[in-house]
Amino acid sequence: MTEKSKVCSCQGEVNEESLYPQLDDIIKSQKGKEGALIPILQATQNLFGYLPEKALKLISKETGKPFSEVAGVVGFYSYFSTTPKGKHTIRVCMGTACYVRGGQEVLKALMAALKISVCETTDDRKFTLEIGRCFGACGLAPVVMVDDETFQSVKPSKVHEILEKYA
Repeated sequence: MTEKSKVCSCQGEVNEESLYPQLDDIIKSQKGKEGALIPILQATQNLFGYLPEKALKLISKETGKPFSEVAGVVGFYSYFSTTPKGKHTIRVCMGTACYVRGGQEVLKALMAALKISVCETTDDRKFTLEIGRCFGACGLAPVVMVDDETFQSVKPSKVHEILEKYA
């Protein structure tokens, strides 16, 4: 990812470099506060849509925390991401019931249609593909969630219909 990459924000597409003054403000507002690292990281991820390495290095420098500590917190919490996320997150259930009823084939169909693997984002940043372990809908397996919408008894042949809804 280059520094000229575009990210989505509520104002439309912006250059990542233009977000760094806002990051400075975020850090300044939390600087010196006990336990400020996680709120700074949360606000940074909300700002950029993920946590770029350059931002993490700036946070490390400005908070006086070693980069290894900042990176360690990011790596520990699954909420944080160092890769850009898509506008829509697709989660395929791979719990036992979904797996047995064809979840793996649904996942393969989604990977083929999107031309990405699990934990990747499409080049146009429309979709991120993830795996879930249980969505609490075993009787409706296999289950796919796109953002907060649940699709039940999904067949690989129906994957394109689901994607068209969000294109």
